[in-house]
Amino acid sequence: MKQAARELETERLRFRQLRESDFPTYEKWCANIDVMRYIGGKTLEPVLAWRHMSNLLGHWSLRGYGYYAVEEKSSGLLVGRVGFTNQPGWPGFELGWTIAPEHQRNGYATEAARMLLRYAFDELDREHVISCIHADNTPSRKVAEKLGERIEGEAVVLDIPYLIYGINRT
Repeated sequence: MKQAARELETERLRFRQLRESDFPTYEKWCANIDVMRYIGGKTLEPVLAWRHMSNLLGHWSLRGYGYYAVEEKSSGLLVGRVGFTNQPGWPGFELGWTIAPEHQRNGYATEAARMLLRYAFDELDREHVISCIHADNTPSRKVAEKLGERIEGEAVVLDIPYLIYGINRT
């Protein structure tokens, strides 16, 4: 299995590993229902936010890829997280994204996801990539469609129904 690079970038964004100093921001995201509405459906208290962030970091150790912290290059601000998951019980190799509400509508999700989708095909040698998206999450559905992903089916993950968007390497 190929290992993902620990740092990547696009024209406007820097992708790096989450670190302990990110936790205050991550904790705020996990306490914000506008962030958590479609990724669990409920806010997380600090101890669960820590576990959630630790899970993302642990995925790197176990799989060689995972979620990146996304920084805006011009300001150095942490604006979101984007990356890959494919843990036991998951519907497939997933590309996911979350951009903090105050940084949405800047095209960051599309920019980040487009680059990582190419990376999954070209560098990680993936044949197929999915994105699990709640049916009511119109902004994420639009990002998936911009990437060329199409609805392939549905799945229930952790008691939450998702549409499975997918795309094959061309």
